[in-house]
Amino acid sequence: MSVVKSALPDADLKTVGEALQGALVDLVDLALVAKQVHWNVVGPRFRSVHLQLDEVVTSARTHSDVVAERASALGIAPDGRASTVASTTAITGVREGWVKDVDAVRILVDALAVVITRMRERIGATETADPITQDLLIGLTGDLEKHHWMFQAESA
Repeated sequence: MSVVKSALPDADLKTVGEALQGALVDLVDLALVAKQVHWNVVGPRFRSVHLQLDEVVTSARTHSDVVAERASALGIAPDGRASTVASTTAITGVREGWVKDVDAVRILVDALAVVITRMRERIGATETADPITQDLLIGLTGDLEKHHWMFQAESA
């Protein structure tokens, strides 16, 4: 049951709902992965990588809130529960324990690449269904691509 009704046609709402839910899962998991690595990074570049990881966490958390609120505004109940994120994420898990700075950079480059690829698919899927949601996804993808670039530059 939804107490909020969208003006979007049902087919478009389904497309947009799937895009927003997928984006939410990816952003929640990206924040978790980045924070896990942040707590465990070690090595000569510890400080710079540690701080850069927090920037990704802040960005992913901010965007996840915007995505969830967009879903709510359309009458779609966002689901960011741990069990949902764990069962639907496409990001490869992070092993436990200390993470060398070079490995931390690689983990984030890989995780961001996965999320960006999926976001670009959602941008395409929402183009006709809901340009407002598409615009939101375009903006957050641009932000993720900036982080991706910066982490790639760390490993050059």
